[in-house]
Amino acid sequence: MANLVKHHSIQEKLYREISSVMGPPPGKIPDNDGLSVVGEEDLTGMQYLKAVVLEGLRRHPPGHFVLPHAVSAEAELGGYTIPKNATINFMVGEMGLDPNVWDDPMEFKPERFLNTAGNKDEMFDLTGSREIKMMPFGSGRRMCPGWGLAILHLEYFVANLVWHFEWKEDEGEK
Repeated sequence: MANLVKHHSIQEKLYREISSVMGPPPGKIPDNDGLSVVGEEDLTGMQYLKAVVLEGLRRHPPGHFVLPHAVSAEAELGGYTIPKNATINFMVGEMGLDPNVWDDPMEFKPERFLNTAGNKDEMFDLTGSREIKMMPFGSGRRMCPGWGLAILHLEYFVANLVWHFEWKEDEGEK
């Protein structure tokens, strides 16, 4: 949410996408004080929302380390020899900021996760089955089993917070 506060144009674009699916929020419709929320079934067509959530996870993963791994055989990586039985860790938080993988890694750009091929069903591979660019929930067979639910809840919360409220910086904090 902090990135949406900082980048108001992204928040506005996301609001327009949500409103195109949901219509105006109940508080902006005269004589309608009813509670209405973006539901799970409403999220399916919101590609920009998915991109915003993924970009947030790239910049700010929920965990910065994965479980340590033991090296089963001596290996060389990046010019370094890693001996057998050594313990290695991945800096998950740094993977999303690697300039060799991401263009302008310090910039908040949800568009990097939109599929340019036009296939709305094919988004970024978060599971790591094709390639690993970031690992907010781990990857492969040891990936967090709740990652799908986590993504659903992130999309649900962000969509409802943006649909019902306009988020701005405190004037004294600029």
